[in-house]
Amino acid sequence: MAEVRLQKFLAESGVASRRKSEELIDQGKVKVNGRVAMIGDKIDPKKDTVTVNGKKIVKTKTFTYVVLHKPRGFITTMNDEMDRKCVAELIKDVPGRVYPVGRLDRDSEGMLLFTNDGAFANAMTHPTKHVPKTYRVTVRPSITEDQITALTQGVIIDDRKTAPAEVRVVTKEEGRVVLEIILYEGRNRQIRKMCEEVGLEVARLKRTAIGSIKLGMLKQGAWRNLTDDEVRKLMIAAGLERKKK
Repeated sequence: MAEVRLQKFLAESGVASRRKSEELIDQGKVKVNGRVAMIGDKIDPKKDTVTVNGKKIVKTKTFTYVVLHKPRGFITTMNDEMDRKCVAELIKDVPGRVYPVGRLDRDSEGMLLFTNDGAFANAMTHPTKHVPKTYRVTVRPSITEDQITALTQGVIIDDRKTAPAEVRVVTKEEGRVVLEIILYEGRNRQIRKMCEEVGLEVARLKRTAIGSIKLGMLKQGAWRNLTDDEVRKLMIAAGLERKKK
């Protein structure tokens, strides 16, 4: 077997996403054949022994895909040094080790995916893939056509213009408007920053769909396995094609 990058091996073994795996390497928590690994290292999975925090890593043979209805108040991480509530508590009965695909901030709720399939996670979160994500957003106090146009066409946040989005008014009442916003990119706290830029306060933010897969009636704090058909549709949306064995 050809050598592979260490972070790719860790992601495909269900340890963490590639980005998080790089952080583990950078923190000195990963060893190859007893030697502390470095970013850029490559390994031969058949010959080399890889450990994370002293635990030997064996590449997984079966993939798991889970959707969680994340409640507000939980951070998207599998462990937290500040002892805050994290999503790991909600999926502790999922068989095997999985990690989040992307994130929702602590004040947001809704659909969050987990997997141990590194290629799937990378495809779903890579900025060039543009897998659509749908949100139900309650804003205050009201909204104008100019604000809708600005959100749709893109606004400058963090010194860079956001990609065009779809924005639709679901309900409108005094002092409160519910929007449906579909994003084709995933930047940190993007909707909150976009709304703040045009003078809107976000009172509630819920992700209701990723690609064509909807959260549906899944209860807050509950999870379920994605069906094979749902996984296939998400892979197609991300342009990921499996090699036939």
